[in-house]
Amino acid sequence: MKTGRDVVIGALLGGEEFGFATAPLVVSGCVMMRVCHLDTCPVGIATQNPKLRARFAGKPEFVETFFEYIAEEVRELLASLGFRTVAEAIGQVDVLDVTEAIGHWKAAGLDLSPILHKPDLPEGTHLHQVIEQDHGLDRALDRTLIEQCAAALESGTPVHLSSPIANVNRTVGTMLGSELTRRYGGEGLPDDTICIDFTGSAGQSFGAFLPRGITLRLEGDANDYTAKGLSGGRVIVRPPRQASFVAEENVIAGNVILYGATGGEAFLRGVVGERFAVRNSGAVAVVEGVGDHGCEYMTAGRVVVLGPTGRNFGAGMSGGVAFVLDEDGRFRDLFNPEMVDLDPLDDDDRTWLRDRVERHVTETDSAVGRRLLDDWDLSLTKFVKVMPRDYKRVLEAQRRAEAEGLDPMEAVMAAARI
Repeated sequence: MKTGRDVVIGALLGGEEFGFATAPLVVSGCVMMRVCHLDTCPVGIATQNPKLRARFAGKPEFVETFFEYIAEEVRELLASLGFRTVAEAIGQVDVLDVTEAIGHWKAAGLDLSPILHKPDLPEGTHLHQVIEQDHGLDRALDRTLIEQCAAALESGTPVHLSSPIANVNRTVGTMLGSELTRRYGGEGLPDDTICIDFTGSAGQSFGAFLPRGITLRLEGDANDYTAKGLSGGRVIVRPPRQASFVAEENVIAGNVILYGATGGEAFLRGVVGERFAVRNSGAVAVVEGVGDHGCEYMTAGRVVVLGPTGRNFGAGMSGGVAFVLDEDGRFRDLFNPEMVDLDPLDDDDRTWLRDRVERHVTETDSAVGRRLLDDWDLSLTKFVKVMPRDYKRVLEAQRRAEAEGLDPMEAVMAAARI
């Protein structure tokens, strides 16, 4: 989307919302060098380097002016077509001149009729949205939780309660977390101010965007996107206490757990699906097995995997650390070596890892965790440390600068530009 003409064509084809990306970025000053990942942006947009950031000359007014021109062109085109508003133009595909597009040699063999067909509709039928969709938010489980947690939300008084949950209850905890953040900001409340024990099968996005101060414990299982965007809260998932199956050999939660998390903790007793901790940028998690693409694009935080992994572990992982229990020696064939190394654990790693496994056992009563702790010295020999090479170089530069009395930030920036 670059012009008002693009907007009008989108509306005539049935679009009701229009997203711009590259054009406003260019208006802000981007010169499309395509080096965003190298920290060398010459106009100071995609960089953490203060010298380069000083070159940024963009202003909000530039984008405002751009969209004013877009709106003006949209009005002119609508008037030329006989429409007074965008709403009137939505779905009026019959006013498009498509002859040149259909006749173009690149369109040979394509049947565009489903896109360009205008159905016969009764007189007065609307082609755009006139009825608001009912998402059922007034009946969401979070409405009840917000009422029950009023003391914590209003005065920070600790609250501990229990609730059943079913897979029709999606994004449980998100509206509650929004209320907490609205009152206390990004810092949230002290850990475990609000503790909720659930039993059952949680729907999608259980604990999504949960802020600090809220702990959700689930005895049962969870769906995809559990703890998505976790922002300081705590999520614990374990099988029912009466379950007869072996937890570490069965799936406890779905795909894309902890996607884009920025902080907080997650303990999951059992195996999870693919893309665990993708884009994690600060959360700490313990899990007992993951599918393919674990820790993909991870930038910060720490992950402990007490079980098998799928292929392509650590692809695009530029920060953070992962500790993987490699009992069968197969992990070297499963991780992606493009950006990470498999390093030995140091003393700090051993101390931290033991504390994290102990926490996992305390929170989930994990059998595999207890087995590891029973012979911890032997267990340590089976862990591998997944360490991003660039992150390792930056940490070393920071330590060296601090030892020599230099500015750590300058050292980090220099190391990042290598």
